[in-house]
Amino acid sequence: MANQRMLGFVHTAQRMPDKRPAAERRQDFAEIYARFSDERANEQANRCSQCGVPFCQVHCPVSNNIPDWLKLTSEGRLEEAYEVSQATNNFPEICGRICPQDRLCEGNCVIEQSTHGAVTIGSVEKYINDTAWDQGWVKPRTPSRELGLSVGIIGAGPAGLAAAEELRAKGYEVHVYDRYDRMGGLLVYGIPGFKLEKSVVERRVQLLADAGVIYHPNFEVGRDASLPELRRKHVAVLVATGVYKARDIKAPGSGLGNIVAALDYLTTSNKVSLGDTVEAYENGSLNAAGKHVVVLGGGDTAMDCVRTAIRQGATSVKCLYRRDRKNMPGSQREVAHAEEEGVEFIWQAAPEGFTGDSVVTGVRAVRIHLGVADATGRQTPQVIEGSEFTVQADLVIKALGFEPEDLPNAFDEPDLKVTRWGTLLVDHRTKMTNMDGVFAAGDIVRGASLVVWAIRDGRDAAEGIHAYAKAKAEAPVAVAAE
Repeated sequence: MANQRMLGFVHTAQRMPDKRPAAERRQDFAEIYARFSDERANEQANRCSQCGVPFCQVHCPVSNNIPDWLKLTSEGRLEEAYEVSQATNNFPEICGRICPQDRLCEGNCVIEQSTHGAVTIGSVEKYINDTAWDQGWVKPRTPSRELGLSVGIIGAGPAGLAAAEELRAKGYEVHVYDRYDRMGGLLVYGIPGFKLEKSVVERRVQLLADAGVIYHPNFEVGRDASLPELRRKHVAVLVATGVYKARDIKAPGSGLGNIVAALDYLTTSNKVSLGDTVEAYENGSLNAAGKHVVVLGGGDTAMDCVRTAIRQGATSVKCLYRRDRKNMPGSQREVAHAEEEGVEFIWQAAPEGFTGDSVVTGVRAVRIHLGVADATGRQTPQVIEGSEFTVQADLVIKALGFEPEDLPNAFDEPDLKVTRWGTLLVDHRTKMTNMDGVFAAGDIVRGASLVVWAIRDGRDAAEGIHAYAKAKAEAPVAVAAE
């Protein structure tokens, strides 16, 4: 049972607290996870009931044919299982690691609903595709013929890279422009290495390069080229920038030192793990070592922050969230892992200010009562009078969500239409914006969401771009009268 718990084979609600030191628990998890074997994969795949309505597949954003590749795995036909797995997903080994399966496929498994514990779909998916890489089954998707047309993609995150692979396979010359020095976007700089090893992302990025995708790192649209310039260069342009602007908190003391944005903190940690020297980490301002850390928020980014702080050697790590556990937007599995590693959750508490002179020393918070449900069905948080308290803090990390940047201004394209939330307005059937030949996909359209949804959007956008380019090529050319 201990091994099953460490591998996530037992549903979150059935977990028992592990009282061992955090370092020992992490090592145990790493060793067991590494030993996921043919036998274990076969055992889990055999548990699939092959039900008439595959709810796991229905609740997968990329409509992954989960029952079929589980059946193939149970029969030992791993190469065929890999082919089915990658048919609808450009990064299956990545999704196997980071998808919130407890909210998607595994959470809707019929066996899970019958209280017998879900088939560990994510672990099997990871195993199948890691085996495929080890055995050399993963090959670059090179086109059978070149179309002589180029597409520009702004953003090298999951949406942009998924679209790049699909378009390159169709025969387009694909150029990917990204502001960072490494390709991968959120996969590289936003997700900690203990959840997603950077070598796993790097080999995918290289696979696309081997297929002929052309990368332009350290390229910022608006600085190195405007959107109108890219439109003149390519038959179509896809905007897949994601949303990186952190939501702020307006409260007394919010300008104190050592109150930082989640993405700044995670990006710094990931750069250090990649071997970069980052001054903010060296001087301690973005390093949790020896500090009392308080993280504000309840999503997956907040969980990434608290678990990173534990690994950096924080003295204590607390997470403040204004709702209760069952209303957290993040993965319950991630919460369970954080608790096992020593994170303390302070439920139904909201920050009202910060104490300190030049740097933060504490978070002033109030208790919250969850009142009547609103139109979305979620209970409305209400402050409990006289419930103020202060939490000690040397480092406060704001993980309150993300908003889009002002792209029309940044891209020097004021006519580019956005929604009232600042996301790009698109035709959801074609993924095209109000500008001819300019498409958009991923978080910049739907708001901060899951990697698997970005992959789905990137694939759909590639189809929209292909249909647009074909229609443009087939359109009759007007001949001027003599």
